[in-house]
Amino acid sequence: MLSRVLPPDGLRFPGAGAADPCSFVAYRGFLHSYHRALAGGMSDAAFVELVRRLDSAVARVDGHGFSVTPLERSDVLSGALGFSEPGGVWVKDETGNVAGSHKSRHLMGVALHLEVAGALGLAPRGERPTLAVASCGNAALAAGVVAAAVGWPLRVFVPVGADDGIVRRLVELGAEIVVCERRNGASGDPTYLRLLAELDEGALAFTCQGNLNGLAIEGGETLGYELVSQLAGEGLTLDHLVVQVGGGALASSCAQALGEAHAIGELGGLPRIHTVQTAAAHPLERAWRRVRGELVDPSDAAELARVLASAAKRRSMFMWPWETEPRSVAEGILDDETYDWLAVVRAMLETGGEPVVVDEARLVRAHELGQEAGYAVSATGSAGLAGLAELIAVGAVAPTERVVLLFTGIERGR
Repeated sequence: MLSRVLPPDGLRFPGAGAADPCSFVAYRGFLHSYHRALAGGMSDAAFVELVRRLDSAVARVDGHGFSVTPLERSDVLSGALGFSEPGGVWVKDETGNVAGSHKSRHLMGVALHLEVAGALGLAPRGERPTLAVASCGNAALAAGVVAAAVGWPLRVFVPVGADDGIVRRLVELGAEIVVCERRNGASGDPTYLRLLAELDEGALAFTCQGNLNGLAIEGGETLGYELVSQLAGEGLTLDHLVVQVGGGALASSCAQALGEAHAIGELGGLPRIHTVQTAAAHPLERAWRRVRGELVDPSDAAELARVLASAAKRRSMFMWPWETEPRSVAEGILDDETYDWLAVVRAMLETGGEPVVVDEARLVRAHELGQEAGYAVSATGSAGLAGLAELIAVGAVAPTERVVLLFTGIERGR
C-alpha cells in the first residue's frame, strides 16, 4: 500500500472566512500536483491560475465548477433516528457537485496532475494517450466531464445493460463506449478486467480506484478537508463518520484527510469511521473480519502495523472478486473488490469503527427517508444512512452523539 508523506511543516487550513470557494485552491498545499508544480519552477500564483482555468473549463462542460458542498444537521433524519441534542445527523451533501457526485473530486485531482505535467513539459508529446475508466454510473460521468474539460480522449468500459441516459451523456461528452460482456469462467467485474487489459496496452487510469491511480485519492481528500473546516467553523466535534463503500476510494480519502487534519492540529480527535456495504456484496467486511481475527489487541499500534503489513503480502487471502454478480438497489457500491481495502480496514481498526452489512429493506427505507428529508439522493448515495440505522439498532451509536453521513450521488431519472 502506497502512502504519501506530507511536507514536515507549514501546512495549515485556511482560516475562517479566508477559504477560497474552490477547495482545490484553498487546500492546494495538500496536493501532490501543487508541490510538483513548485518543484518544477511554477509559482503559487501560476498554479492557482491553472486550477481556475481548469475549473472554468469544467463549468463550461457541466454548468458549474467546484465549490464547497453543504454540511448541515438534518432535523428530519435526526428525529427519525431518535437523536437528541447535542447529538444528531449531519449530512455532507455531494449531490450538487460536478457531474452530480463526489467522484468528480477524485478525477479533478488526476486532471490537475496532467495539467501540471503539461505546463512543465513533462506530458507525452504528440497524440495524447487515452484515458480509461470502468463504470456505468457516477465515476463514468465524472470522468466524461473532466476529460472533456482537459481535452483528453476517454474510453469508458460499461457492462451490458448500462443505463441509456448515462451512455447518451457520455457520448455527448465525446467518450468512446466499450460494452463488456461476461466471459465464461471469469470472476469479478468484466468492465474492470477489460480496463486492466487496456492499461497494459498503454492507456492511463482515469479512475476512482486508488490502486490504479493514487492521485484520485488525494483529489477525494478535499471532501474531508472541507468537512473538518465546516465542523470547526461551527465549533463542533464529531463522534462517527459513516461511509458507504464500493471500491473504497471515498472512505480511503476521507480517512486520510481526517488523519492529516488531526496530525497538524486542525482536528482535535478522530471520529470512529464505519463503512457500509450490501448483503449482496461485502468484500470489505470479509477482509476486516479476517484481519481482526489475527489481532490480539487492536489498540496496539505496533501489532496492528505488523498484521496489516502481513495481510498486504497475502492479499488474496483477504480480498478477492465476487464469484457471482450481485444485485442491489445500491448498485453503485457493488464493486467486485474493495480496491483500497487495506487503508480502509486500517482506518476502522485505528478509530474503533466497524463495517456494517445492510439488507435491501434497510437500503430502500434509507433511500426513502433521505428523499423525505429533502435530498435528491440516489439509493447508493444514501446507503450510509442505512448503515447508521443498523449501528443504532445494535447500540454502537448513542442518541447524544454526532454523526456525519455523506450523501454522495444524485438521483437520476431513468
